[in-house]
Amino acid sequence: MTTTDATASSDAAAHGHRFLLIGTDTIFAYHLPLYHVAVHAFQMITKFGLDGSLRKKYLNDLGNHEDRRVYYSLFSEGHWPLKEIVDGSRDSLPVVLERVTVDNTGARTFTKILDETTATCRKQDVVHYKPLDATDYPDHLTCLAFGEGSEVHLAHQLAASPNWDEVITTTQPAGFEQSDLEHATAVTIPAVKDPKGVVKTSPLVTGKPYEGLIGTREVTFTAGRQGWWNHTSLNNK
Repeated sequence: MTTTDATASSDAAAHGHRFLLIGTDTIFAYHLPLYHVAVHAFQMITKFGLDGSLRKKYLNDLGNHEDRRVYYSLFSEGHWPLKEIVDGSRDSLPVVLERVTVDNTGARTFTKILDETTATCRKQDVVHYKPLDATDYPDHLTCLAFGEGSEVHLAHQLAASPNWDEVITTTQPAGFEQSDLEHATAVTIPAVKDPKGVVKTSPLVTGKPYEGLIGTREVTFTAGRQGWWNHTSLNNK
């Protein structure tokens, strides 16, 4: 099964949820949000129980594409409410592992690389869940920090529409506390002004070090591998 996002709209047309896989030591699932599709209009970070074959396939394939613009998603058919995971009324979901490749025009192709299996979900594993209802933008780039131990990821905190969606894995993170990561605490990056709209390339330059603030506490990191990017279907009406 291959789905091509040539028109940047097939994310919604596929009639199901997609969750981007982020991380290696602990694997997180980042919901693919869409501002103008009600069932997808949420920014959500959680963890799923994944069987051994799926974990192995994901990690091996990621290892083979580490230096390429390749992402990984779980596709779950059906427009069921995400709140079922949050309130604990859903404890599993059917998933298909996909490799997501991006061409030089930005079009995404979702290719099944493992047959459907079942992932488990628990409400206590939800790290972040928020509707996309903001009406303004922050002054500076703001991200949500999540991860475990030394593996720290940053998701762009989605404010008003239009916007861009991005998740990166940092290198050399310092100053982050596990309690920050467990609650997807907001990190402000004072050196980067928020563009207050959609951009086509990341404001974070891979390999560049940054200073951030969690409240008044300083954290530092270097921008690492991009695990997701979307500035198209995110904003489609």
